[in-house]
Amino acid sequence: MAENPTTGELYKAKTLTEEDVGAAVDAFIADPTTTLFVFGDGYRLDLAAAVRDHAWASTTVASGDATPHLKRAAVRTAILLARPEKA
Repeated sequence: MAENPTTGELYKAKTLTEEDVGAAVDAFIADPTTTLFVFGDGYRLDLAAAVRDHAWASTTVASGDATPHLKRAAVRTAILLARPEKA
């Protein structure tokens, strides 16, 4: 695994679970200003920054035309591509 793995790489390695990723998506949807989210085994991620830094996700979340399902998919993608820090 890379020295600074993405959330997706941690998920693939089974360090993070589907529940961890789903909880992060839920946390962002509930409060898009969430700056600290802690994953299961001591990884933390700034959810607001992860979405803001991903062009498609930030555009989709801000769109009034995007469905809730599409917004969740965009947020999930941004979270999976982000690089959480080990706490």
